[in-house]
Amino acid sequence: MRCNTFTPVSNRRDFLKVSAAGFGSLALAGLAAEEIRADAKANPLGEKPPHFQPKARRVIFLFMHGGPSQVDTFDYKPLLERDHGKPLPFAKPRVFSAPTGNLLKSPFKFQQYGQSGTWVSEIFPHIAGRVDDLCMINGMHGSNSRHGGALLELHTGSDTFVRPSLGSWITYGLGTENQDLPGFITMCPTLSHGGVNAFSSSFLPAVYSGTPLGNASIPSEQAQIPFIANAEQQSRRVQRLELDLLREMNTEQLGATGPDSTLESRIESFELAFRMQSAAPDLQDISSESEATQKLYGLDQPATKNFGRQCLMARRFIERGVRFVQCTHSYKWDQHGNLKADHAKNAMEVDQPIAALLMDLKSRGLLEDTLILWGGEFGRTPVAQGDDGRDHNPQGYTMWLAGAGVKPGIQYGKTDDYGYYAVEDKVHLHDLHATMLHLLGLDHLKLTYKYAGRDFRLTDVHGEIVHDILA
Repeated sequence: MRCNTFTPVSNRRDFLKVSAAGFGSLALAGLAAEEIRADAKANPLGEKPPHFQPKARRVIFLFMHGGPSQVDTFDYKPLLERDHGKPLPFAKPRVFSAPTGNLLKSPFKFQQYGQSGTWVSEIFPHIAGRVDDLCMINGMHGSNSRHGGALLELHTGSDTFVRPSLGSWITYGLGTENQDLPGFITMCPTLSHGGVNAFSSSFLPAVYSGTPLGNASIPSEQAQIPFIANAEQQSRRVQRLELDLLREMNTEQLGATGPDSTLESRIESFELAFRMQSAAPDLQDISSESEATQKLYGLDQPATKNFGRQCLMARRFIERGVRFVQCTHSYKWDQHGNLKADHAKNAMEVDQPIAALLMDLKSRGLLEDTLILWGGEFGRTPVAQGDDGRDHNPQGYTMWLAGAGVKPGIQYGKTDDYGYYAVEDKVHLHDLHATMLHLLGLDHLKLTYKYAGRDFRLTDVHGEIVHDILA
């Protein structure tokens, strides 16, 4: 007589472990295509097809942490100059960090440049020479007047919850073009106002998180790709044996516990770190760049050297197939006082490097499929705070795009006559994100990830593509 053995199970996990199909087979059958599979050989960073033909293949985000003043940079307001010292003739927003006074004219002169006739402040003489490459969005607005919330809204689409960052969503949607480098790199990121949440993958698999190179307190020349510094102390053969053993142990753990995106991503990070030992040293050695190129980016000048290196490295990273690169000028643009001196100093540090990046990319044919984004987490008030300062202002401010798929040499949207509120062709941060994804060939309504029982997306339940700025 045949006797069947019955193994009691106390929970779902035990049941799946003893089932004939096995947990791995069930997981592979049930997971959505976008999710990381339990298969240890899966490559979550591999290139993925876009939803439709893209105009852009990659993104460089030039983040000005602190909030540049639109009325002192790219949004010229003659009436603000005329009515300097007078009260604002309409109501101020209720939310502010400290009391503000009367209208404060810009201490800087403005002039029109290029065939587009774009108004630019005197503090950006080099960028002024590239205005015909820029798509100036003067009607930006956001939802939060605090640095932390506004910074997270810009980077993640949410100012109240921890969500995946823009770079993580893009890397999740498209993968990367170089399997020996991270898909998302952020150079000298800020550690304040949201910190790592500004470049984390949140509930997306951890493999899509941004790889930070240094932080805001470290000079960019010291911000190196991690995990490779001491590679020469151990042979690649021994390292390979160690990684194989580690993978075997972790894979066995996955077999016992089922899919675990954090563990799977950790396995992938070890493998990527191993591969980067060959690719990263040469990539980070800029001695191969000509003296003229290094001078173009301002590496020969103390004031421009730090951000200049970030911009040069951004070009080198995207040349090697990195999908999303962020350069951060942090935390310097928060002028509640000393506006004239500090905004001038800040602009001097980034003006030449940014213009050099635009020029360099264009000369190499890379601007055609590289999307550049410039801006801060909000703008600043046209009314004074103290004698020489401006408060935070998410109601209306300026950001600009350049490169793949956007109309060059245009100004889109307007603020009111004094530069306080966006009033015409307004662009919310959700709209900006939707438009950027569209340029990359991604439908922001379809780029979703199921978590906690619902489908999430970068734009949440918002966002309209700004078709008028598309080439």
